[in-house]
Amino acid sequence: MSESTTATLEARAATENQSVKLSMQQALNRALDEILSADPKTVVFGEDCGRLGGVFRITDGLQAKHGESRVFDTPLAESGILGMSVGLAMAGFHPIPEVQFDGFAYPAINQIVCQIARMNYRSRGKLPMPITLRVPSFGGIRAPEHHGESLEALFAHVPGLKVVSPSDPHDAYHLLKYAASRPDPVIFMEPKSRYWQKGDVDASDGGTLTGARVVRPGRHLTLVAWGAMVARCLQVAELAAEDGIDVEVLDLRWLKPIDAEALATSVGKTRRAVVVHEAPLTSGLGAEVAQLITQSCFDTLKAPVERVTGFDVPYPSGDLEDEYIPNIDRILLGIQRVLEYRRG
Repeated sequence: MSESTTATLEARAATENQSVKLSMQQALNRALDEILSADPKTVVFGEDCGRLGGVFRITDGLQAKHGESRVFDTPLAESGILGMSVGLAMAGFHPIPEVQFDGFAYPAINQIVCQIARMNYRSRGKLPMPITLRVPSFGGIRAPEHHGESLEALFAHVPGLKVVSPSDPHDAYHLLKYAASRPDPVIFMEPKSRYWQKGDVDASDGGTLTGARVVRPGRHLTLVAWGAMVARCLQVAELAAEDGIDVEVLDLRWLKPIDAEALATSVGKTRRAVVVHEAPLTSGLGAEVAQLITQSCFDTLKAPVERVTGFDVPYPSGDLEDEYIPNIDRILLGIQRVLEYRRG
């Protein structure tokens, strides 16, 4: 089947609200297209987001369809991109800026923390910040330094920000549309290593979008993950099943606010938990997740909550990513430690 025929079929299915197989990149592109079409106050911009369509082609074709005043390129200045977002939001627009790579967000921390996150609070509700900041996030593509980071704990620590990370095309489509409809600033962390993953996207049924979701039910242990690590945990669960270990996989999705009820329900059932993330161990978001689990399940836990994470070093580039990012063997060892734990 030719690419043009596939595109035609996908477009027809989209029109008819049927489930269609899309990559995460295509799902995000479609979501942005629909957001722009539905809301004339929405603007999409960032480095190379206009004519080129972005490094990962998430905004491909959007400028040609919606015009240069609504989808446009910016200078290589992240502080300017986010500062402009604040001004646009104050003027009544709904900005969807893109930081080209997660590591490029550091120069804009002042705008994110001191302005975007606080303006609504500072103005006593008179100046809401309906900004959806898209951030291609995490590693797994063997890029140079600063092109792969895991900044969720930094963003989640800031009052006034919401943080979400989809793990598959269906969620990417629906969560981006949902985030863009919120009156609050949302950091939308896209797992760049999963941009080319294909999956069924049903535009007519997004399901529950406000909390975590169980992507694989199980009885013996809960793996908690988000972003790219969800797919890896699903692989681990399949391997563990070969040894008779029934692993539940919980996709946290929202990293701020965290769905504490879903954590309590899942771990309350399995009585064991392993949290998996790419960020360094110390002060990582896994510590907050572990505390929430311990707080709600203290009396029923059969073992301390285990964390399998990146190491306490700068996020590496290139081939060293393979040593840094939690792999299948490290996660299986974490499961083994929890299952073999015996109280003294």
